[in-house]
Amino acid sequence: MLKTLSGRFLILTSVFVMLAEILIFVPSIARYRQDYLIDRLERAQIASLALLADDMLSSDLEQELLENAEVFNVALRRDEVRQLMLSSEMPEPIDATFDLRDPSAIELIRDAMARLVDPDPKVIRVIGSPVRQAGLLIEITMDTADLRMAMIDYGLRILILSAVICVVTAGLLFLAVRVLLVKPIKGVVGYMQRYAAAPEDARGIIQPSAGVVELREAEEALQKMQTELTQALRQRERLAQLGGAVAKVSHDLRNILTSAQLFTDRIETSEDPLVRRLAPKLVNSITRAVSLCEGTLAFGRAEEPAPTLTVFALEEVVCDVVDSERLAVGDANLRIVDDIPEGLSLRADPEQMYRVISNLVRNARQALLANPRPEPGMPEIRVSAGEDGHCWWIEVADNGPGLPAKAQEHLFTPFQGGARKGGSGLGLAISSELVRGHGGMLMLKQTGPEGTAFHIHLPKGDGTL
Repeated sequence: MLKTLSGRFLILTSVFVMLAEILIFVPSIARYRQDYLIDRLERAQIASLALLADDMLSSDLEQELLENAEVFNVALRRDEVRQLMLSSEMPEPIDATFDLRDPSAIELIRDAMARLVDPDPKVIRVIGSPVRQAGLLIEITMDTADLRMAMIDYGLRILILSAVICVVTAGLLFLAVRVLLVKPIKGVVGYMQRYAAAPEDARGIIQPSAGVVELREAEEALQKMQTELTQALRQRERLAQLGGAVAKVSHDLRNILTSAQLFTDRIETSEDPLVRRLAPKLVNSITRAVSLCEGTLAFGRAEEPAPTLTVFALEEVVCDVVDSERLAVGDANLRIVDDIPEGLSLRADPEQMYRVISNLVRNARQALLANPRPEPGMPEIRVSAGEDGHCWWIEVADNGPGLPAKAQEHLFTPFQGGARKGGSGLGLAISSELVRGHGGMLMLKQTGPEGTAFHIHLPKGDGTL
């Protein structure tokens, strides 16, 4: 009970209501004491009026008047003369005097609390103003025993009423919390449990229905999260299926390419100068295709294979990429520039670097051919590189129209970062993963109307080649 939301609300409500009742009780009991004393003053004034009407009252009648007024003595000041109107023997001396003509609230509360906690009966003098201006003041002496008992009785009635109010208020709040908060929260928890049991089932996605603004915001946030997670799970399932299909295709394609590789050995013996010049490039392309198929099969089992680090001349790899892309360009109005410093070598996996640079150049070529520049000037792709004491860098830049905003938002995410219609976005995702495998970083350096540039950063590590 104490650990539930409704139970804690019930306890807190009871505590707060009782605190409020205590704050009400103190001034109430002070007010009751004041009214009690004023009532005794009025009774004593009425008794004194009987004496004024008849100066010859018997002692028995005078005692009866005092008993009815519940006082010992009555003194009335009229015309600046103080007269002892009624008197009787007092059991003990006067303990304190209280003036009710113009008391402050603090004084009333202080005197009431002092009388409530003092169990010993005392004789007190009370001074007040006569009703209907029947004199200047009236004084009485009285015992506090009946006053204290009356205050205790009144206080008990106040406390009982407070307890009833507390129980009723706490019960109503308990029911309100159960209906307005606990029940909707349990509904949200139920949706979460059903969704956790079958996240692929769209029927488990919550439908916001709460009337409380905060709960509705929580339901809407949960709905958004469940929807995105369901889509991610479906995409992951499709990727798993696609990975299985690609692995099968890669297996058969590797066998086909291996056979083609055997035929290229005969092509190399041709006497045709053009064939002899292009044959090595064909052999390299088929070799890379075979390696890619083997890598795809390995990727289906685990992750991208770790790079085999060797020292190689970057210019040779970039030349192979540029030559292949120039063949793909054909007669199109597009220039691909190789701007690699002569003799620049780096320590990396040459096959993986070929794939990274090839993906970047291919993406730039497809973007330029699909979106030709409106202003004069030939579309151009430039591959440049350099090094310093800490890293090597490679840059692939074009002077195209730039990447759309949607492509920039999910640039390196598979199946979401495609910049052209029908693109899968796998090229950049694979390239980024390969560069990270070298401890480096692939980043978008700039994009816009002036063109797009991707920057490859490869750390040198210990600085040795």
